[in-house]
Amino acid sequence: MNNKISVFIADDHTLIREGLKKVLRGEENISICGETGDSSEIVKNVVENEIDVLILDINFPDKNGLEILKDIKKIKPEVKVLMLSMYPEEHYAVRSLKAGASGYLTKESASDELHLAIRKISKGGKYISAELAEKLAFDIDSTLGKASHTELSDREFEVMILMAKGKQQSEIASDLSLSPSTVNTYRGRILEKLGLKSNAEMVHYAIQNKLI
Repeated sequence: MNNKISVFIADDHTLIREGLKKVLRGEENISICGETGDSSEIVKNVVENEIDVLILDINFPDKNGLEILKDIKKIKPEVKVLMLSMYPEEHYAVRSLKAGASGYLTKESASDELHLAIRKISKGGKYISAELAEKLAFDIDSTLGKASHTELSDREFEVMILMAKGKQQSEIASDLSLSPSTVNTYRGRILEKLGLKSNAEMVHYAIQNKLI
């Protein structure tokens, strides 16, 4: 009887995939059943393979990982998804969990925590860092848990982060495969929801809330 946890890796960077495989190679009860760097292949692989845990990058050139996550949970909800990101937890962890992820891990901490996260979520648990768990516990009754940016959609939040980092609308349109006019529409919604009047105020808001 094979009790190994079957893991599939989805990340558009070859070096990241190789690094993750190296981290997991020595784990006796974890096996890697496949990998892909192509966002269009992820759902297909999840449907066609027996996967216990999908390690999913949150950033693909043509599609946001949260969108892929939502697609997967609609088609095969039993698959456990561990979101992997270069962004700090406060950016996307809560959004990922709300979208159906079983855990969130930064690439920086993957070498130390990846095997722990996989084992925990494969058994039906949730995995976030101790630091984020503590922050969430303190935020339950505080206004921090109700910050204006929590009302943004996932795409609006993503556009806000990129704008706050100084990217031009044309660059964001290219990065997210959107039209410049669509990005401008998102910008208008973001400013309205946050009660802001300019990109400069958006940058200030992002810095003040430790989003960049």
